[in-house]
Amino acid sequence: MQRKRRNGRASTKTSVEHEIAHLRDLDLKGLRSRWQSMFKRPPPIHLPRQLLFAIAAYRIQADRFGDLDHETRKVLDRTDAKDTGTVMSARLASLDQKRTELSPGTVLVREWDRRSQRVMVMADGFAWNGQTYDSLSKVAFAITGTKWNGPRFFGLRDKGDQSTMEARR
Repeated sequence: MQRKRRNGRASTKTSVEHEIAHLRDLDLKGLRSRWQSMFKRPPPIHLPRQLLFAIAAYRIQADRFGDLDHETRKVLDRTDAKDTGTVMSARLASLDQKRTELSPGTVLVREWDRRSQRVMVMADGFAWNGQTYDSLSKVAFAITGTKWNGPRFFGLRDKGDQSTMEARR
């Protein structure tokens, strides 16, 4: 594999897909050798070929596109093998909700009645048309004249996410 240096970091000329395709073609001995070069230590002896491949492919992608963030790792580390899919979904939805908390200065845009509606997130609420509202739902009501879930109106939450939110209350 050819490497070139740019900005002090090594980057490959080949694509991630090409590297993974190459991994797929390696036998067990070749995968063990690739593991050694990637992780700077020998692979665990008990790992079968398909796990060696999966872990190495993940590492290639994580190195190129970025690994899991700290919060996601914490959620996964707290996961018990006995947890159901529903429990894990609720944990991940909670993490996702925390990520969608809006920072002051963020501008939300929604087209309504063929007009673009722009709402600025403020430290103490939401500004729209020269007025400050304490919730997105109140802004959505001011825009439409009907009751809406504000985050849903502005596309911050899918329709299906509402049941998850209610289940956590």
